Amino acid sequence: MLYRKAKKSIENWLLNDNCALLVSGARQVGKTYLIREVLKESKRDYVEFNFIKQPNLIPLFNSAISEDSDKFLMELRVAAKKVLKEDAIIFFDEVQEIKEIVTIIKFLVEKGQYKYVLSGSLLGVELTNLKSAPVGYLKTIDMYPMDLEEFYIANGLGTDIIRHLSDCFNNLVPVDEFIHNRLIENFYRYLIVGGMPEAVQYYLDTQDLNLVSNIHKKIYRDYKRDFTKYEQENKLKLIDTYDLIPSELDSKNKRYTFTNLEKELKFKRYENNFNWLIDAGVSIPVFNVTEFKIPLEASKKSNLFKLFLSDVGMLTTFYGSATILKLLDKGKNINCGAMFENFVAEELLSHGFKNYYFNNKKHGEVDFLIEYKGELLPIEVKSGKDYKIHSALTYFMNTKDFNKAYVLSDYNISVENNIIYLPIYMTMFIYKDEFIEKVPKIDLSVLSNLK
Repeated sequence: MLYRKAKKSIENWLLNDNCALLVSGARQVGKTYLIREVLKESKRDYVEFNFIKQPNLIPLFNSAISEDSDKFLMELRVAAKKVLKEDAIIFFDEVQEIKEIVTIIKFLVEKGQYKYVLSGSLLGVELTNLKSAPVGYLKTIDMYPMDLEEFYIANGLGTDIIRHLSDCFNNLVPVDEFIHNRLIENFYRYLIVGGMPEAVQYYLDTQDLNLVSNIHKKIYRDYKRDFTKYEQENKLKLIDTYDLIPSELDSKNKRYTFTNLEKELKFKRYENNFNWLIDAGVSIPVFNVTEFKIPLEASKKSNLFKLFLSDVGMLTTFYGSATILKLLDKGKNINCGAMFENFVAEELLSHGFKNYYFNNKKHGEVDFLIEYKGELLPIEVKSGKDYKIHSALTYFMNTKDFNKAYVLSDYNISVENNIIYLPIYMTMFIYKDEFIEKVPKIDLSVLSNLK
């Protein structure tokens, strides 16, 4: 079984939470497989319902809101075709088919007879009420394609080397050169294979990159079937919007240019299509901001963004076999900028960040801006030998109040003033820290003594 970080979160829910669990993510990222594996390993009694494979169950759930809960649970036990123990786990898969699933789960959790885990694709598109689920009833885990650390582990990287790399990252000490070179070589494999579990497994079993590309193409066909949920006109717009991403990323500024879809196109006409692709989890937006200030969201320009694919391996497959052959030679004689940036975008997203970039017509662009440990962190991504040439970053570091900036490239760790040069694989150690320290209570009762 491929190592997935989300497994620990599912196991913790199983042991410690009484609420229902929703595992969300794009199609083919491994949600269903991982849930099944955790349930099997737990040795707990469980049953699985799939609302695409068992559409006859949908009317039962749609009527559940108005029906007596005891009657509904009795019908559920009949549908399970087995005797369920009191602490059994019920797994609902493809829940996007049940529009009122959040309401149903609320009363099932209140009943307290079983534990419930849910999953599905297109949840951000189909179930717009998910975010309004009452606190205490539904916990959500977001899954993404396998990140680089998971890919490294699948390829045999041990915990001792990961600790060594983490120490190098934290102490800004260069990585052992032999280890660094092997990790860079494997990083280029990740750009080809990506993180879709089926593609990774085929690569591990066969090392056949043609088979890996065929898996990517199959997933793309699945995505196009999802696009057909739109009426004909919007379906074609979705396909056009998605298909244009690779060429837009290969342009000079990598910004998504609407007029490449249609001359004199206004953003509003395609806005719903961009949002659909983002909500479905098949593309990643990196929005332009107009100010170097926290919160970045406050100066976000919703109609100015870069759009990346959710998996860098699929992007590489779009670029074709010649690109794959060059990547096997560590990207010599090709521009890897689009693939490097796509990797960073998905890595940061899977680590909890909202991604932004800053662009100034006079001084240039900073590839990524994130809020990291309470501060703004500029990140520049470089795919060539001139990784220390970054005029825009240098200008902004000299004119803005930043403690540090990261430049990610093929090269080992070095530091020059407040610019830290990191090998690109060390993106795997940049994680969102949501911890906020406890603060003393402000006692307002003393105000009562004032006259």
